[in-house]
Amino acid sequence: MTPSTDTSGGGPVQQSIHGSAGTGVPEARPGGVPRVPPQPRAQDVDRERGVAAGATRGEHTHSEPPMPRPRLVQRASVRGQILDALRTALVAGELTPGEVYSAPALGERFGVSATPVREAMQQLALEGAVEVVPNRGFRVVERGARELAELAEVRALIEIPVMLRLARTVPAERWTALRPLAEATLRAASSGCRATYAESDRTFHRALFALSGNQQLVQIADDLHRRAQWPLVGAPSSRARTDLLTDATEHTTLLDALIARDLDVVRSLVGGHFAGTS
Repeated sequence: MTPSTDTSGGGPVQQSIHGSAGTGVPEARPGGVPRVPPQPRAQDVDRERGVAAGATRGEHTHSEPPMPRPRLVQRASVRGQILDALRTALVAGELTPGEVYSAPALGERFGVSATPVREAMQQLALEGAVEVVPNRGFRVVERGARELAELAEVRALIEIPVMLRLARTVPAERWTALRPLAEATLRAASSGCRATYAESDRTFHRALFALSGNQQLVQIADDLHRRAQWPLVGAPSSRARTDLLTDATEHTTLLDALIARDLDVVRSLVGGHFAGTS
């Protein structure tokens, strides 16, 4: 081992196998090959830095509880429930087109804070159901017959070709399996509740398009369907029970045509179905 020179005036200092004293020089193995000391793991360094930073800020990191996951899940659940409730109120006509609603007022109505209501309304704004009014709240969008006609045109461009393709390729037993959903729409229509029927109606249509195996199609069609169910300006707050029953009856008729692979009837029913708000 090569001795090192002591520049302080003393004699040569022999470097030990554990490295030079106080110099930080890597220790050497027999044969002159320096041995690199073990390095700390990245997570250990981050942990030490975090503790140090926390101590600098006066935070008691050693006693902090773990991230409250249940609280986050619960908040998301509340937001989802409020979103569903707002969508129901919108379809039922309880939220009037053109009116402005504040998050605190709606929160009081639902028995929750304004935060989940505001988050749910922001989602409705993204969907086009409401628009943000700064410092006031959210205004329900006013729609007329033109908007409904435009939605009907887009839905026809997407849904008619898809249903005709499915009519040619899907086995009859797959359509038969959807009869319970069609019957559920009849029961919902019999209740006379527009919101109840709207949800049952969309459930049936989602099941139809799910047979395509295209999840993107299912989501886009469902979004268009939901928007078509929003009330129009000046329209009655609820559709007549007979109108809902007529609409629901078309579901069973459509299944019969799909099972029989009667493409002309399928085309006529799907296209005509867009005339209403279903």
